Amino acid sequence: MLNIKQILLPVDIPISTHAVLRQAVALARHFHSQIVLLHVITERSFAAGVPKDKHAAEDWDLLGAVLQQTREEKDKKLAEELNGLATPGKLADGDVATAIVQTAHEQKADLIMVPSYSFTFSKFLLGSVTAKVLHGTECPVWTGAHIEEELPRLDFAIRNVLCAVDFGPRSARNVDWAAQLAAKFGARLTLAHVTAALELWGPGGNVIDHAWEKVILGNAEQQMARLQQETGVKAETFIGSGEVPKVLNQAALQTKADLVVTGCYPYGGHLRTHGYGIICSVQVPVLNV
Repeated sequence: MLNIKQILLPVDIPISTHAVLRQAVALARHFHSQIVLLHVITERSFAAGVPKDKHAAEDWDLLGAVLQQTREEKDKKLAEELNGLATPGKLADGDVATAIVQTAHEQKADLIMVPSYSFTFSKFLLGSVTAKVLHGTECPVWTGAHIEEELPRLDFAIRNVLCAVDFGPRSARNVDWAAQLAAKFGARLTLAHVTAALELWGPGGNVIDHAWEKVILGNAEQQMARLQQETGVKAETFIGSGEVPKVLNQAALQTKADLVVTGCYPYGGHLRTHGYGIICSVQVPVLNV
């Protein structure tokens, strides 16, 4: 059974986006989780009010600072929901990614939730803190949508879940997480797989060998059926071909996904190779398990 009791939520001070805060609250409500706020001190922190004195900083109220900002921005509902949860705050210094990974281990976090962009989490993910966190921990990592929020006050809800699978050794884990999240929120689940591009270069330009297409797609359908049988999860399926991030974005749009679950990591493997591209391309949060 999916058990998310501890959510580690690194935050900037001042907060640059409330989207992941809102998503963390939604998950905490459903799973009765504790949200552990973490702020890693930088020079920008002192300008925002974090005490420079180490002993004073130990007594500084991180949750209070977060609540103050949400109230100043007239996000009263989010402030009330955060204040009603068990939300301890922690400060750290040093390398941001290292501090996040170490704190996740110390707190026995079941999930790390980070924005894909902010002052600390580079708006462009390559070489960013997010990449190092993904590479440095086996704890599942939730990244916020890599787009500007057009409607930042909207409540977050999970109605449709898209789970990307590559039929590798982690696929069953991906499906298990996605299925249990979908069940918890009463959401529709779709399993998606992206094959290699079917177009071949030949005389006259790109062509599709339809015999090859039949073999590739037929094999993918068989593996998808086998995966569902092995996991005991029945879901709708999507099979596409081409560039993985681009096709998964199309799948997310087609299925009206609110969340994409995948096993992408920065280095190695099929989905892993496209980890950054997936996070940057899809317009919804991505959960890496």
